[in-house]
Amino acid sequence: MTRTTSEKRATDYLYPPIDPFDQRMMDVGDGHRVYVEQCGNADGIPVVVLHGGPGGGCSPAMRRYFDPAVYRVILFDQRGCGRSRPHASVEANTTWHLVQDIETIRVRLGIERWAVFGGSWGATLGLVYAEAHPDRVAYLVLRGVFLMTKPELDWFYGGGAGKFWPDVWKRFVAMIPPDERDDMIGAYNRRLFSGNVLEETRFARAWAGWENALASIQSEGIIGESPADYARAFARLENHYFIHGGFLDGADHIIDHAGRLAEVPGTIVQGRYDMICPPVSAFRLSEAWRRSDLRMMPLSGHALSEPRISAELVRVMDRFRETCERHGL
Repeated sequence: MTRTTSEKRATDYLYPPIDPFDQRMMDVGDGHRVYVEQCGNADGIPVVVLHGGPGGGCSPAMRRYFDPAVYRVILFDQRGCGRSRPHASVEANTTWHLVQDIETIRVRLGIERWAVFGGSWGATLGLVYAEAHPDRVAYLVLRGVFLMTKPELDWFYGGGAGKFWPDVWKRFVAMIPPDERDDMIGAYNRRLFSGNVLEETRFARAWAGWENALASIQSEGIIGESPADYARAFARLENHYFIHGGFLDGADHIIDHAGRLAEVPGTIVQGRYDMICPPVSAFRLSEAWRRSDLRMMPLSGHALSEPRISAELVRVMDRFRETCERHGL
């Protein structure tokens, strides 16, 4: 069967990353400066891309889901990670700081409304932002939904996913003494914030390795070590957010506030075999958010690079472009 241009663009990466036309460090207060880039069409449909983690940072591959003749793509490294500074800092770094940063970027770039595109933690942040500012969101595109709830954290750090990946789980827990293994997030927290950079980096690589090993459905559980600076920011920020429950109110904040999305349309693209963010969260969200369209992708895991997920995200953005051409943003 002949594949469409969209499918080739996403799965084969034949469509090159869009070169940025604007790159800057933006002072957002509290001693933080965040890296912001724009690429594509400066007069196009604005879309903000929210990376995962927390602490993952944005990458050129994230530009590949948007037609550069049509979209004005805004990416930024969230506080403490990527090219943002100070690096690996958790000071004044909460979900609500990031929501305000998104608004600061929107206002400073002169954008009235935009589409919001995010996966994993980026989906979490996109949902919290949209619930706080529904009038600023024209469309939500979410991948690998994470609702920042205790059952989700218990699944991934309490042994649930480890039942499917016992060999990889054994490596992850082996870093921690047996009497501390009933709280892996807390145990890693003590080591990721020990003040000893070498120790922090060693445990950061183990933390990142556990997650990265489970991201792709094709994974065999063996991956290389992440670069030290990347791993330390990624692990410290993730752990900081997780140990504080994402700084959200209540045990099920996003679902409890889903009514605020009543006028916000969107699409959820979820891997059927996502080991990091199990599909039940995407399903729960689709039940609570009446204007959402849930797409369960077969034979797909968590990663943005999963072929079926990538192809579907390109199709979603192409259809949104057509809607905007008919009705305007």
